[in-house]
Amino acid sequence: MDNRHQVREFLMSRRAKVTPAQAGLPAGQGRRVPGLRRGEVAMLAGVSVEYYSRLERGAIRGASAAVLNAVADTLRLDDAERAHLFHLARTADDIPASGRRRRATNPATVGPGLAWTLEAITGAVAFVRNPRTDVLATNALGRAFYSPLIGDAGRVPNLARFLFLDPASRDFYPDWDRFAQMSVAIIRAEAGRDPHDRGLRDLVGELSTHSQTFRRLWGAHDVHILGAGTKRFHHPEVGELVLAHEELAITAEPGLMLMIYTAEPGSASAERLRLLGSLATDATSTA
Repeated sequence: MDNRHQVREFLMSRRAKVTPAQAGLPAGQGRRVPGLRRGEVAMLAGVSVEYYSRLERGAIRGASAAVLNAVADTLRLDDAERAHLFHLARTADDIPASGRRRRATNPATVGPGLAWTLEAITGAVAFVRNPRTDVLATNALGRAFYSPLIGDAGRVPNLARFLFLDPASRDFYPDWDRFAQMSVAIIRAEAGRDPHDRGLRDLVGELSTHSQTFRRLWGAHDVHILGAGTKRFHHPEVGELVLAHEELAITAEPGLMLMIYTAEPGSASAERLRLLGSLATDATSTA
């Protein structure tokens, strides 16, 4: 995942999405590009055409925050896209996005304190993932919830690999297309933060080789920050679950995220989530 290539493709793809009308410019005649021209972006961002052309060729090293913000404003970038642009610039300057150097690889397991914290969460699905979307640890309800993903295999379960390579994901995610777009956009954002993550590069290569959908979405250069929201699932044991999710960064382990899924109190999903927890408890007690 070459930094210059990422910068070039990202800026070109964002420029193509902004129409002259959105930028307050006349469309004119003989326009051969779907969005703004390089010269129009340069003019609106207050930089020379030569300088912006260098940026779009991937030469972003040394670009100031003022220039990056001006370009982001001109290209109408959302918060995730703006953050991605700054991450790409920091990578070009060899500065980690966190302000300090990351570990070469994230740990394959979580520490005992974090594991205890997960198990203390009993009424919600809770799990820890790394930037490569590996599920490193779950609470008891999380293991029951993600049983289609975890299965009986010995390898670390991976959310993106399940989504794009396992046909069972089509049933588990009723809104599969939406999940696919979000998954690729999250991985793209992670790649901007740390393009030297070998595991992430290997995952992108694997999914690009085996999934045409992943290849197509990867080429769109969209980025997404998960944060909070609502998702719909279909669990093979309890049926449809509509769950609110929160994503929390684990400061002691840069790159690791704690995900929590909860149901609205009194809702059908809350009742089904309780049922799933009971089924998991019964299965454990009789094993």
